[in-house]
Amino acid sequence: MSHVAAVAALLAAGLGPGSAGAEDAASGPAGLWLTQDRGGVIAVSHCGAHLCARIVGIVLDSPTEPTPRDVTGRSQCDLPLFSDAAPTGPDLWRGHIRDPRNGSIWDMQIWLNPNGTLSMRGFLGVSLLGRTETWTRYPGPVPADCRLSPADVRAAAGPR
Repeated sequence: MSHVAAVAALLAAGLGPGSAGAEDAASGPAGLWLTQDRGGVIAVSHCGAHLCARIVGIVLDSPTEPTPRDVTGRSQCDLPLFSDAAPTGPDLWRGHIRDPRNGSIWDMQIWLNPNGTLSMRGFLGVSLLGRTETWTRYPGPVPADCRLSPADVRAAAGPR
């Protein structure tokens, strides 16, 4: 599984905002999220009035596989993805996300879904010109070096 592809999939996300249920709204978007392709774990947190996100887990196919690097050669472990997602409505935020493959910046919109998932839509200029990805909460631990195996993810998040 390509880890850069997993992170890149973050960049192209969602169809439209939904209204989260009371329990999901109370917990909000902060926490650990498993990407749709199960290739990475993203930590979303509050940064003042905005939301921030960084890569905290990267699923590697083998223990000897090197940690992926971004366009500048920096490890993708703990790589910031966004820091300016401002609230634009109930359970809805809008900001920009950086593609670690090439450094390009995309517009993005994220929202909580009634089922407790988090959707993200990455797009260029017009929201219609983009893709959506849906993340699920990740209940497991992530190591300081970000390295996870597919078995780690299955043990924490269950089978697909």
